[in-house]
Amino acid sequence: MSDVIDLTKELISRPSVTPLDEGCQELMARRLAAIGFNIEPMVFEDTTNLWARRGSEGPLFCFAGHTDVVPVGDLNRWHTPPFEPVEIDGYIHGRGAADMKGSLAAMVVAAERFVAEHPDHQGSIAFLITSDEEGPFINGTVRVIDTLEARNEKITWALVGEPSSTHLLGDVVKNGRRGSLTGNLTVKGIQGHVAYPHLADNPVHKAAPALAELARIEWDKGNEFFPPTSFQIANINGGTGASNVIPGELKVMFNFRYSTEVTAEILISRVLGILDAHGLDYDIDWVYNGLPFLTGEGPLLDATREAIFEVTGNHTDPQTTGGTSDGRFIAPTGAQVIELGPVNATIHKVNECVKASDLELLTGCYQRILEKLLCR
Repeated sequence: MSDVIDLTKELISRPSVTPLDEGCQELMARRLAAIGFNIEPMVFEDTTNLWARRGSEGPLFCFAGHTDVVPVGDLNRWHTPPFEPVEIDGYIHGRGAADMKGSLAAMVVAAERFVAEHPDHQGSIAFLITSDEEGPFINGTVRVIDTLEARNEKITWALVGEPSSTHLLGDVVKNGRRGSLTGNLTVKGIQGHVAYPHLADNPVHKAAPALAELARIEWDKGNEFFPPTSFQIANINGGTGASNVIPGELKVMFNFRYSTEVTAEILISRVLGILDAHGLDYDIDWVYNGLPFLTGEGPLLDATREAIFEVTGNHTDPQTTGGTSDGRFIAPTGAQVIELGPVNATIHKVNECVKASDLELLTGCYQRILEKLLCR
């Protein structure tokens, strides 16, 4: 059994459903402390975070990730108990195997091997680990970054261990993410009897043309790094449940995933203009989930591409598709950010699993990236 497989299984066996950590960070911290990392737990409200750093000089390379996992869902649909890791036909099964305890194990083992071979490496290595990435992300990475910024502790390069790969390890890395903006819209009307519509004001009827217009707009064309901005209605609710009552209000939740061709302010302005043009009486609240970010050509992306090819023989495709990650909190500090992790085919599903041999390759990739950036 290898170090990375052993550690992956140890981490999976801890039922760290968000925002619980269940001792995962303590396990990682013990191993990091043994190779010279200064360990700094940061607990904010219900969230456990770890900042561990080896070295005091720049440049600073940071492994970033999360120990929390999503709920397991219907236990009856799991082939094996989700928090009892087992290896079947070369795959390690268990909640968090791919998202992202396998990556965490690979990070720790890569750091151990790197330090053993290069004890006097340049710069510094850090780990930024949270137990609140799958949850509301209020007291996790964003709070750690606020703490680091307050003391002017700057990350140069960040590697987030999210499962980026599609078919083969390293075939895709995320070198950016789209912005995410949520609108919570309440359209006001007057409740009444469906037989007397002249005595009521139906907000569903009034809002429908505006919503249709929002759904068919081309917000931008995207660019070479980002697909076009998308608008999607996520939830819509109106009425009392009775067939003879005109609702008094309509609630609509929608989300933008947007490129760098627009800003949140531009999107908000355009939405409000459409709602006003349709004469709606409404309230709206906005939730800023994250700004778009992009890591272009440079040392981190170059090192990542080269390492993946040298270790796996695979060419990598930098993409910005998919959901958000905690990279959105790190990038605004000026850090270059890349996401590299295992194949994402089973993440958040029952019977989540990761290919054991991929974790060995991932460890090798992480170690080579460290060597390329901190051994020049």
